[in-house]
Amino acid sequence: MIQYETTRLIIREWQDNDFDNYFTLNQDIEVMKHFPKTLSHEESMALIHKIKSSFKIHGFGFYTCELKDTKEFVGSVGLSVPDFNAHFTPCVEIGWRIAKKFWGQGLAVEAARKCFEIGFTQLNLNEIVAFTSSNNHKSERIMQKLGMTHNVNDDFHHPKLAKEHPLSFHVLYRITKENWLTH
Repeated sequence: MIQYETTRLIIREWQDNDFDNYFTLNQDIEVMKHFPKTLSHEESMALIHKIKSSFKIHGFGFYTCELKDTKEFVGSVGLSVPDFNAHFTPCVEIGWRIAKKFWGQGLAVEAARKCFEIGFTQLNLNEIVAFTSSNNHKSERIMQKLGMTHNVNDDFHHPKLAKEHPLSFHVLYRITKENWLTH
């Protein structure tokens, strides 16, 4: 089983007992505020299958995160290949979805740093990107804390959303392997 550790977290492959926690996470209106909608049980399961498929196809994907001390489900963090076309694709994206009770504790940053390490040292990626709707300032702040850089010329309308949708306009952040090594 794939498993990594940080100071406070275990970052690992999905297990069957994670599914209910993930469904609960995807039903939380505040957690999903910057996504088009909350996800049903079936949609959450489909996403888990997509994540597992990513590991088979690309050798990476989104992991489950749990607290080392209590084994409590924190959320999901990892790397993926976006399934849409944009000016910056193909690429590898980093993302996170953390349960609200763990917000503001630096756990997303801690887990994402481990994912950078995996991406840049084990997978030998040259660049990792992150994007979110332009009104998701908390997620954008995480990108900044991670040392990612933003160029307004990279911002875009998400191709899976109508341009009029309030979440359509996205900011894009980047970090190169070279910048990560010196950050």
